[in-house]
Amino acid sequence: MFTLEDVRDSSLTPVFAGLQNALHVLIVALSMVVLLRALLLDEPHQMAVVVLTLGFLGAYLVGVVVRLGRRGRGVWIATLTLLWLVLIVLTPDAAYIAFGLFFVYLRVLPPRWNLLAVAAATALAIVSTGVHRGWSVAGVVGPVIGACVAVVIGVGYRTLYREARERQRLIDELVATREVLAAQERASGILAERERLAQDIHDTVAQGLSSIQLLLHAAERADPQHPAIQKIRMARDVAADSLAETRQLIAELTPAALEGQTLGSAVRRICARAQSETLDVHTLVEGEAVQLPMPIEAAMVRITQSAMANVVQHAQAARVQVTLTYSDDVVSLDVVDDGIGFDVRILDQDPSESFGLNAIRRRVEQLHGSLDLEAEPGHTALAVSFPIAAVETPR
Repeated sequence: MFTLEDVRDSSLTPVFAGLQNALHVLIVALSMVVLLRALLLDEPHQMAVVVLTLGFLGAYLVGVVVRLGRRGRGVWIATLTLLWLVLIVLTPDAAYIAFGLFFVYLRVLPPRWNLLAVAAATALAIVSTGVHRGWSVAGVVGPVIGACVAVVIGVGYRTLYREARERQRLIDELVATREVLAAQERASGILAERERLAQDIHDTVAQGLSSIQLLLHAAERADPQHPAIQKIRMARDVAADSLAETRQLIAELTPAALEGQTLGSAVRRICARAQSETLDVHTLVEGEAVQLPMPIEAAMVRITQSAMANVVQHAQAARVQVTLTYSDDVVSLDVVDDGIGFDVRILDQDPSESFGLNAIRRRVEQLHGSLDLEAEPGHTALAVSFPIAAVETPR
């Protein structure tokens, strides 16, 4: 019945343990008072009072030790109440036990019902005392004050318990978020390292092999009758094979969506996968496609994937327009949907609520791009752009 599982890691666990142990001691102490008075004062119904008191204690300890379900707790409360009712009929001392029962009712019964149970037990304790010992102000005020004290303590306990559970929930969420962030950081680090290696290989080994191949080809054309022409051709073939293997290595290090296709094709493929019976996806590539630095292409692919995932999972949109635009010095991506929108301030107020959008913002910042975001019901637009440092050969 009394368990600390919901606040197992909370710093307040010792407080709850102390309160629960104090309740157990209170119930046992009050029951022993009734038992000893029955034995020492030789009151009427002595043996019945002793047996019922021991039965009450035994039933209480069963509820403390045994894990009871909802129905079991109901039977347990009913048993304790029935034993106590018989006791107050036999002896006025049983009114002492009512103070302990107040806390049990407040702890176990649902709201409102627990207050009704406390009020009923208070009234019965007053009536029992009045019938057995005569009516007096003390006989009325005593149980009422005891009930009020129990209610105040019970309300404080419930408030503290709710606060502890909320704190535990926040701790669990923080731990889970930390694990997610750690996993994302590892994945991001791996991806960044792969992209850096691919870029370095492209800029050094691949370019060097390409230059060697061109020089050997020029030498071969300049003097086809040279005595070492066969070795020159062999060297050119080896360079060509090595360049092909190097390009394959670069392809394996780049994002999967870019393998064997242009950035525009990768964006179209991502959008095609998001198309469904309830979501109409339109893709448009504007301007003359140029070869972009590999980090920018990889970032555009990841941003497209993340943006489309957000639309599919959260936007509840019927239509989305994705536009990839090449201009003279900037490449941009616009994702516009007609979904329910969201509060864009959440990015600054509570970053943990939107990992996807924050990942997009980090990618943009790392590559010195710009991010614009606007959202309202019926219109949500994400615009990302990167400067093109140098335009290479059209693809």
